[in-house]
Order: sequence, then structure tokens, then C-alpha cells
Amino acid sequence: MLRLSRSAILPTLTRSVRLPGGISALHTLPDLPYAYDALEPYISKEIMTLHHKKHHQAYVNAKALAPKEKIALQPAIKFNGGGHINHSLFWTNLVPTSEGGGHLESGPLKAAIDRDFGSLAELKKTFNAQTAAIQGSGWGWLGLNKSLQKLEVVTTANQDPLLSHVPIIGVDIWEHAFYLQYQNVKPDYLNAIWNVINFKEAENRLIAALK
Repeated sequence: MLRLSRSAILPTLTRSVRLPGGISALHTLPDLPYAYDALEPYISKEIMTLHHKKHHQAYVNAKALAPKEKIALQPAIKFNGGGHINHSLFWTNLVPTSEGGGHLESGPLKAAIDRDFGSLAELKKTFNAQTAAIQGSGWGWLGLNKSLQKLEVVTTANQDPLLSHVPIIGVDIWEHAFYLQYQNVKPDYLNAIWNVINFKEAENRLIAALK
């Protein structure tokens, strides 16, 4: 089996979430496509501001990609590079309810969800249960298994990027993503975030992955 190095994987993942500027985007904090308070009351302005300006900025600042340091710094590259890629996808993964957040229209994504989970309600139930069960920090994903052409719920630890599937929807389950508003009640956060999921963007990712 061909195994790609992290230096090869990170640019590929960057392209998969359509970061502007190619590889150089790994060192740039992307602007949010909405105001910090636009996702309220589901995700507070305070959480969004800290999450974006403090936590995502920290992954960008770390960089740690000098060629001679790559071997020694593989864990740092994986963590900070993965954190940047995951968060860059996460921001576009969300949209205010006034702009369609939480609304799944008929189309390829709805058809795939109905086929693979039975309904959106069943997807949410499966996704929330598996994501809430993460021990410590990590991410919950709705991903496309390309070999099976099937949507599946998977999780990754820490800031590990999703490599086994094409990411369609990703939800940050680190405490900094929800604690200020939901404290330690992960299920409340997971139930709320579906109200601001950008299903149109998720559908675009699915369509691109199926080409």
C-alpha cells in the first residue's frame, strides 16, 4: 500500500477544504465568513471570538514546517497543521440560521443521508452519540468512504486530520469549542450546533468528492 508522508498529505487536505492560496494558506488565519455573533444563540460571540482569534491563531503561529526540522517535529506538524486544516473547514461548516443554517434541502446530500442513515434525525442521533463518546479532545465527522461511496460517522483524536474519509461535516469537540456556553454538557452543544450547520457547503464537498 502506498503511504504518503505528512508533507504530502497536508497540502492535499488543504486543497480538499479549498483554502485560498494553496500550501501558503497553512500559515494564514482565514477570516470568518460571518460575524462573531452571527451564530447566536447556538454558539456565542465569546466562544467564536476566542476559538478563532486565540485557538486557531495558535495553530497558525506554530507553523513548525522548516525542512530540516520536519523529521524531529512530526508530532508538532501533525498537531498544528491538523488544527489549522480542521478549523479552516469548521468555520465554513457553519452558517447563521438567517442564511440557511440547519436547513437540509432536497438534493444529493439529503439523498445520501437518507440512503446511509435513514433520515437526518437518525444521522444526528448517530453522530451525536459517537462524538459525545470521544474521550478527551477530538473531532466528530460525517465523512465519505470513497471505496464504498458511502457516508459514515467517524471520529479523530486531538487535532488529527481526517485521512480515512473525505470530510463532509466536522464538529470540534474540544472544550474550548463549547465550555463557556455549555460547560461540560457535550450533548447540549452537539444538539445545538446542528442549527447552524451549513448543509449547502457540505453538499458541495460531497459533490466534489464524488467527481
